[in-house]
Amino acid sequence: MRDLVDVHTHTIASGHAYNTMMEMIRAAQDKGLEVFGITEHAPQMPGSCQLIYFHNLRVVPRQHGNLELLLGIELNILDEKGTVDMSQEDLAQMDLTIASLHIPCIKPGSREWNTECVVNALRNPLINIIGHPDDSRYPLDNEAIVQAAKEHHTLLEINNNSLNPNGYRQNARGNDIEILNLCKKYRTPVIMGSDAHFFTDVRNHERIYPLLEETDFPEELVINTDKKKIREYINKYR
Repeated sequence: MRDLVDVHTHTIASGHAYNTMMEMIRAAQDKGLEVFGITEHAPQMPGSCQLIYFHNLRVVPRQHGNLELLLGIELNILDEKGTVDMSQEDLAQMDLTIASLHIPCIKPGSREWNTECVVNALRNPLINIIGHPDDSRYPLDNEAIVQAAKEHHTLLEINNNSLNPNGYRQNARGNDIEILNLCKKYRTPVIMGSDAHFFTDVRNHERIYPLLEETDFPEELVINTDKKKIREYINKYR
């Protein structure tokens, strides 16, 4: 399978990642990516950058040789209304946006409440991807999430970092298999994300490939296989 896109990565600006923007870009070039995204954590994440950082992303060139660079944000979902920590006006200026549930920013609730948080976030037309909806610390109604993602033309991420056996997200493998089977049933596209916090993990989707094989997931529903596929989902091209 062609794997040409990785748009969920972080640099030192996020506070708990360890490479510069240019180091990450060079890694993306070395690994043959055609589209590369850097999505720093939003301001509510402890230690991350403030709004002024995102306001000034306009100064960064978006083309580096054959590599297209997308600069955006990984937002924090904050409540059952799907509120995130950036205004609509600022979201519209981002090349792409990911919204995720993070323990430092929102306390897990019931399955119904967590699902409401995510579904209302993905209804936001300026949110492009739901990040790592696979953590059993936040139990979700996966069928409702998949159906809502299809309805609102929002991508669901299968996150390689979640599948790290040394990671802290719980039952990611089981949740990802269920999500993939439901996405196959409803023809809902997914995007693989490395969630790289160090340059060696750029385009690292190695833990995801076996799940795609196990579920016999259709390649045409994997956004990473063609750079043209992602363009219909992200703010930059809408």
